[in-house]
Amino acid sequence: MVLFSANPLSLNVPEPAFESWLRESGYLEILDRHHHNPTPSSTTSNNATVITTSNSLFLFIFSYLNTIFSLITLNPFAKLTTNDFSGETPSWTVGFIGFFDSYSFPGTPSQARLRVHENVKRYVRNYSTLCVVFFVCALYQMPIAILGLVLSLGMWDLFRLGSDRWGLDRYPVLQISLVRLAQCATAVLLYWSNVQVAVFCAIAVSYAVTILHASLRKLSPIKQPTRADGYRRFSTK
Repeated sequence: MVLFSANPLSLNVPEPAFESWLRESGYLEILDRHHHNPTPSSTTSNNATVITTSNSLFLFIFSYLNTIFSLITLNPFAKLTTNDFSGETPSWTVGFIGFFDSYSFPGTPSQARLRVHENVKRYVRNYSTLCVVFFVCALYQMPIAILGLVLSLGMWDLFRLGSDRWGLDRYPVLQISLVRLAQCATAVLLYWSNVQVAVFCAIAVSYAVTILHASLRKLSPIKQPTRADGYRRFSTK
């Protein structure tokens, strides 16, 4: 029998630390595949379970329902910061839409959460643009809502012109009273014109599109951060 001694130069990196390094280094596509594919040890230990349950339709449906339920209860904007809005808008063709093989159903709830959080941070400007487009489309189907918005904007513009002309700044109590009255009139006008319905439809459709796209869109490689010497932090052959 041959005995092998342990290699003192071998490294044993904890999985959370390795995932954190992948996320900070920008190798999200590796992290995505890591969440999708089980580790060799878990595969070996669960061979008997996989064989006995591979033909079980109930477990197959339950796994998909579990992933879908995790998406319903997920907050996609949990890791969103203000800095994510200041970056450049990714390309709508190659970056946002991608190709046919850029989409796949997440295999586990953890992979679904990872995709949603990272894709929302990356494509937040695209999702915001889509929300505006959906709102405009909803208004196009509701002429009364457009009329209510136009009248509200016109009323506030007239109030601003009247305030500058009559010098309402010298009468703060009167100015505040008129502002409160204009706010109440605006709320009644918007409610009468059903603008809230257009807003609700735009938010609902935008949220559904965001969850659907962010969960199905694979984490594509991004430009790796470079060091001071001009080389990337990590490179593969």
